[in-house]
Amino acid sequence: MVSIPGGHRFETLRKDHPRASFSSGTSAVDSWLAAHALQSQRKHLSVTRVLVDDQGAIAGYFTLATGQVDFGALPAEVAKGLPARALPVAIVAWLGVDRRHQGRGLGTLALAQALADCHAAGRTFPFVAVILDCIDEAAKAFYRRWDFREMPGQPMRLFLTARLLDALMEGEREG
Repeated sequence: MVSIPGGHRFETLRKDHPRASFSSGTSAVDSWLAAHALQSQRKHLSVTRVLVDDQGAIAGYFTLATGQVDFGALPAEVAKGLPARALPVAIVAWLGVDRRHQGRGLGTLALAQALADCHAAGRTFPFVAVILDCIDEAAKAFYRRWDFREMPGQPMRLFLTARLLDALMEGEREG
C-alpha cells in the first residue's frame, strides 16, 4: 500500500480539478494534463489520477493506459516462452509533479501508486510488462531506480516485467 502524506489524496481526474494551474516545468507534461488527459479519459483511452493537496491543487498526476508491444521488441530473455505476436502491456503514459511540490518525494509516490494500480489491474487484465517513454535523461534516471530497463534499440523506452512488478508489490506489502 502506498503511504500518502496527510492532507493529500489520489482522485480520478474530473473536470473541476484545476488542471490549467499545474506547472511541472516541462511543457509537454503540463499540456497533456491541461488539454488532453480528460478527453482521453472520456474516450476510455487512458485514466489519469491526480494527487490533490489539502488546498485542492494538483500536486502531481499519472496517466495509465493499455497497449501492445510486438514480441520481437522485447529482450530475448523476456520474450522466451511467449507467443510470437503482439503482447499486452500496461503503459505509464504520463507522470508529473507540480514545481511547488517537487523535491518532497511525490514523484516516487505517484509512480508507486501507478505501479500498484497496474498490479491490481493485472489481476483482471493480464499483461507482460509495464512500459513507458522517458521525456528526458533525468526522467530515465528516475525510472531506472525502479528497475525499469531499456527496450532493445529504444533507449528512451523502458519496461518492467510483470513478474518483477509482482515481486516489487509483494516486497512492498512485507516491508
